[in-house]
Amino acid sequence: MAVYFDHRIDAPESSGVPSQLTWHTALPLLAVASSSPATGGHIDFYLQQGEYVESCHLERPYLPTVLRWHPTKPVLALGWENGEVVLLTHPSGDQTVLPSTHTDFITLLEWSSSGSRLVTGDHTGALAVWKVDARGRLQGNHLVKHEYNKPLTCCIFRPASPGDDVAKLARASVSGDESALDMFSWKGAPLKMGPQEGLAFYVSTADGKVHCVDEHCKTNTLLSLEGSIKKLFYLEKREALAVITETMMLSQYTLGPEGGAQELMKVKLSSRTGQNVDIVWTENGLLVTATGELVIRLWDLERDDNYVLALDETLGFERGEMINCVSYCAGKEILAAGTTNGRIAIWRMVVQPDSSRADPKAQWKLQTPTEVEGNVTHLQWGSSQNLLAANNSNTVLILCEHVMSAHFSQQVAAVQLTPTQLSIIQFPAGVHLALQSDRHIKGVCVTKDSVTVWSGKQVTVYELSGTSLHNTGSFPCDSPVVAAHGENLYTVEPNRVQIRTPQGTVKQLLTFSKAEGNPVILSVCQSYLVVGTDTAHIRVFDLSRRDAKAHCNAKNLAEQISNLGALRSVKCNANGSQISILISQVNGRPDHKVYFYDVEMDTVTHFDFFIGRPPSGISQPEESERQQFQMTELSSRCPVSHFWDESEPRLFVCETVPISSESSSTSFLDTMDVSVVTLFCTQEHGLLLQDYYLKPPGLQALLALDVPYYYFSCKPGERDQSLTEVSATTSAPPHLTQPSRGTAAHSPHMVSRRALRDFVGLENCEKATRDAMLNFSFYLTIGDMDEAFKSIKLIKSKAVWENMARMCVKTRRLDVARVCLGNMGNARAAKALKEAEAEPEPEAQVAMLAIQLGMLKDAEKLYKSCQRHDLLNNFYQASGQWKHALETAENQDRIHLRTTYYNYAKYLESMGDKALALAYYENSDTHRVEVPRMLQDDTGSLEIYVNKMRDKNIYKWWAQYLESQSDMDSALRFYECAEDYLSLVRVHCYMGNIHKASEIANDTGDRAASYHLARHYEGHDDIKQAVHFYTRAQAYNNAIRLCKESGLDDQLMNLALLSNPEDMMEAACYYEEKGTHMDRAVALYHKAGYVSKALELAFSTQQFSALQQIAEDLNETSDPALLARCSDFFITHSQYDKAVELLVAAKQYQQALEVCVSQNLTITDELAERMTIIDSKDLSDEDRKALLEKIADCCMRQGNYHLATKKYTQAGNRLKAMRALLKSGDTEKIVYFANVCRQKELFIMAANYLQSLDWQKNPEILRTIIGFYTKGRAPDLLAGFYEACAQVEIDEYQNYEKALDALTEAFKCLSKIKDPGQHEVRLADLQHKVTLIKKFVHARRLYTEDAGEAVRLCETLLEEPELDPAVRIGDAFGFLVDHHIRLGNFQMAYSRLEELQRLLPGQNVRYYISQASLQALQKEQGVPMNRGDNNHNMKEEDEVEEDLNLS
Repeated sequence: MAVYFDHRIDAPESSGVPSQLTWHTALPLLAVASSSPATGGHIDFYLQQGEYVESCHLERPYLPTVLRWHPTKPVLALGWENGEVVLLTHPSGDQTVLPSTHTDFITLLEWSSSGSRLVTGDHTGALAVWKVDARGRLQGNHLVKHEYNKPLTCCIFRPASPGDDVAKLARASVSGDESALDMFSWKGAPLKMGPQEGLAFYVSTADGKVHCVDEHCKTNTLLSLEGSIKKLFYLEKREALAVITETMMLSQYTLGPEGGAQELMKVKLSSRTGQNVDIVWTENGLLVTATGELVIRLWDLERDDNYVLALDETLGFERGEMINCVSYCAGKEILAAGTTNGRIAIWRMVVQPDSSRADPKAQWKLQTPTEVEGNVTHLQWGSSQNLLAANNSNTVLILCEHVMSAHFSQQVAAVQLTPTQLSIIQFPAGVHLALQSDRHIKGVCVTKDSVTVWSGKQVTVYELSGTSLHNTGSFPCDSPVVAAHGENLYTVEPNRVQIRTPQGTVKQLLTFSKAEGNPVILSVCQSYLVVGTDTAHIRVFDLSRRDAKAHCNAKNLAEQISNLGALRSVKCNANGSQISILISQVNGRPDHKVYFYDVEMDTVTHFDFFIGRPPSGISQPEESERQQFQMTELSSRCPVSHFWDESEPRLFVCETVPISSESSSTSFLDTMDVSVVTLFCTQEHGLLLQDYYLKPPGLQALLALDVPYYYFSCKPGERDQSLTEVSATTSAPPHLTQPSRGTAAHSPHMVSRRALRDFVGLENCEKATRDAMLNFSFYLTIGDMDEAFKSIKLIKSKAVWENMARMCVKTRRLDVARVCLGNMGNARAAKALKEAEAEPEPEAQVAMLAIQLGMLKDAEKLYKSCQRHDLLNNFYQASGQWKHALETAENQDRIHLRTTYYNYAKYLESMGDKALALAYYENSDTHRVEVPRMLQDDTGSLEIYVNKMRDKNIYKWWAQYLESQSDMDSALRFYECAEDYLSLVRVHCYMGNIHKASEIANDTGDRAASYHLARHYEGHDDIKQAVHFYTRAQAYNNAIRLCKESGLDDQLMNLALLSNPEDMMEAACYYEEKGTHMDRAVALYHKAGYVSKALELAFSTQQFSALQQIAEDLNETSDPALLARCSDFFITHSQYDKAVELLVAAKQYQQALEVCVSQNLTITDELAERMTIIDSKDLSDEDRKALLEKIADCCMRQGNYHLATKKYTQAGNRLKAMRALLKSGDTEKIVYFANVCRQKELFIMAANYLQSLDWQKNPEILRTIIGFYTKGRAPDLLAGFYEACAQVEIDEYQNYEKALDALTEAFKCLSKIKDPGQHEVRLADLQHKVTLIKKFVHARRLYTEDAGEAVRLCETLLEEPELDPAVRIGDAFGFLVDHHIRLGNFQMAYSRLEELQRLLPGQNVRYYISQASLQALQKEQGVPMNRGDNNHNMKEEDEVEEDLNLS
């Protein structure tokens, strides 16, 4: 929390009532215009704390109208009511009067953004533009003057358009970008160096017009509105102009490049009529108005949203307090408003976690007001220090924000309440004191015996004695920081630290060299003082002796820390061995690291909150998952404060905020996302994370760490109720108002303390226990369980063990927790923890431990982290958090949704909320039972519920209730609604309405109702109706029983057939014993599955029709003897097919075959398969094969060759199988079977069969024959086939070349026979044929080269004695005839033809002569031609000769 120091301006007595004020934008300079009837108008300058600047006083006999500061220079432009304009310079007080241009009072003064132009305007409408140099001095006369003839009201400069980035263009041109290079060259357009100063501006007049004046001072009218214009604003993001008129009409216009304006929107702003309106425009598009109402109004023009901010009486505002004025500070994002009761309301914008969806009104948080006197009429923020000036009509006050001072040491805490008041708490005694100072308190420092405050100019020391404070010394000192230790005070001045007495006497000087710099930071812990300088040096001094001694040499941190700008804070631990440092970077932003300087080792380490860990990591390898989670929680943060424990040198704590919140020194105090991180820091183990948690919302800032507590400052009325508060001591008199006095008072609680995680429940333990717990926590953090248990083994307190068990929840050490529970004697918790070990998730196990220890929030977080929504649901139910339980069940644990509804309904019923319980019973779908039970004592409500629900189950319950109350008619009505026919029949039977009951049973067919009615009829000896309704109820055994008892044999058969086998058996026995209807007995025995009994009875009673029906159901599983008996019966009655099936089923295969043969029955594939025995113990292998061969023989006789083949194959007789297959003529299967069996005999048989086919036209068959003879190792047969092939080639195609090849292959085959003696004659014959064919082939080939020689060879060949059949004589003569015809010797050709005819008298010799030769011979000799023979012997032209592939 921040407080505001108010400084009243030191105005001279001659100045009158302040009327206007304005801050310089950068410098802490405030200009105030005032007026008095006696002296006229005054202009005065004041500094930061209200100091009057005498050299800059200016007065005139007339009143000032407008004040405007130069944007960068300390030059103020003043406009007076006589039209004079003066430039007043600080600090010299130089006055520059502008040349007389205006004749009426000045209405506007406006500087350009860099101050090179000044625009002045008056009430007559005259406007002048002046040029000003870089020093703020006027350059000659005005540049231009325009007359608008109407009073000028507003003026704003238009921001310049962004210029070219010269550095970027230079880099681009060096890299080869020609377009960028052209922009630097003389060829291109002149390079526009940005950013430029915007010299164009807009000016408005009282008649509602807005004029635009460009950079060349040319003017034109931009737009015109109704009414006088009150404010002009420029929306830079939209490039739009916003205009507000006196009637509070807001208009927005988009500005075109050519100077035109187009209306974007128009809206009427709310305001009180007749009131002065204060309007503020912020850079982020927010319009704020104060119109003398109870609220201020805000319009977000970018989001098109509006809302109001009101005062809060709980913070000190009064009812009906009006807001006069408003001002906005962009640097701090603070909105200030002045009220009629002299208060200044401050709204601070608070960073929201999700600002995109947050309510914009909720971002503004109202602070405690600052009170000033009178009626605040004007507020203005200004200067780079963000100072606020307030005009209360009498004087002007300057308010400076100051972060609330607070300090804690040695169990004494001091917290600043107001600029002059402190709240002091002494924790050991529980005393609460208030200190009122006569000066503004800029800092406070406490020890166990004293309180020291300083204002920057004065230091005052108070002694703490009991419940009062005594001033023991005061002295002037301008030291910005003060520290205290014992009876010594430590102040700073350039290059040294002064050690003083409480009265201010300097006892010792600690000097610093020029390189070490000036001391700016002091911090004391125990007996060590650490000093930080403005050159980033640190030194530590030992204060335990009479004089302070240097504990170590000066350390230059800039050598160890890169990017170091300045030190923000320096603290040392209790033994002076470690120093923690927070720094600012060179750019001024806080660093996100905490640095630690080890004095003994002279080393610097750090903990980086941006990544959430130190450089070496947190050394706990067995907890990598937890470590990852911690790193995520600690990352992207920045430390803002840090402390060491006052007695434990290893323990360190710091506050961190998200990186987006660290830029403001006070904004982090208002954010909710502040975490407190505790570390162990040692030389051996480095930095170890001990604990971290989010700061509770009621707390403001961390003050100190003093085991077993953290100490926090808190806001009045907003403290965290769960923390330990300091109670006020009320024994002293009420708070007195004298300055420099301190008494006990009922002041707000400003300090809260929270126990460390390890000390919850041990806040009042003795020092030994405290040290043991610290050691335990440390060793547990480093993972040394042995040392951890050693440190606490002597502790017997159950509270200590319980606290350690609680700590195990945080550290997730279940092994330690078991030991703690054992020492606590908490058997129930130990049992629950052991049962929880069945859960696979470690978090779920730890959650059960947390529940047993009462740490419900931790248990909830753990269940959520492991996503065990079922266990989370059970937890919510057990802890009574039904709203969360229902949400969890509806969203994540839907499998237990109905169970959750049911449990919640039971809970509501126990709480007496039956109406809501009823709804949740319905949601759980248990209302049919639970609601009647719940409402059974309230019959009226129950009846209403029954009629409302219209549920059958509920109707039934209600009907049963009415029946129990003897209200039978109503019960019947509700039973009927419930469709409970059994109950209807039961009640009607009870009431004697048997006819009605029968109708219901017959109409509905309800089995239960029919059974009940049947019992009723049986009881009344109405057997017929009883049997009927037993049958309707499908209670056939009862119906059969009644039929047997009553002799109803006809119905008995039908009922038995409908019933189960037992009832059928019983009925069959009944018929058999009775000796009548034996056919029924046989049928029932058969139907019941007692086939043998049925057959015996059928044979004995000669029931042949029944026997035939029974035989149809016999199969292999039946008794073989029974099957044989039945087969004999069928053979006797000439039903051979059925007999064969039964014989096969009885495995009498031989007999079955005999019947098939004798009766010539066809053996089907199915019957053959049934007689095929693959593996049987009854038959030997030989018998089985013999049986299969008999089956195959029978199939052969019947012509079923394929089946015969199959059975022969199964019997292993492949030769017979092949013969059967050959008879079938199935070529494909013959080839396949031969290839599969791979037997020589089968190959030969298959090849012989294939020769019977048309192999001449099917080359595939030809190749298969050759292959089979080859595989069958029958070269003689293969040679014979080749001879046949050769003869075919000669006879059919006269192709002696192929015939020669075939005969050659035949000769080769015969030559391969091992015993060629048997085939010598055949070989010689083949050799002779080959020789003759070769000669003929040679003659035919030679003809083209030497026809004569070829003819001679052919004639010689004709002289061979055994020429034919090797070479047909006709072919030789045909060769000669063709030759003579070619020579034209037709007579010789004809003679040869006649000679051939004589040699072959029985043949048609023309077959051997070519068609062309015959036609020529006919033409020349007139030889007749036989066309039929001729056509018959012609070869088809398209016939394709096949190659035998004899190679």
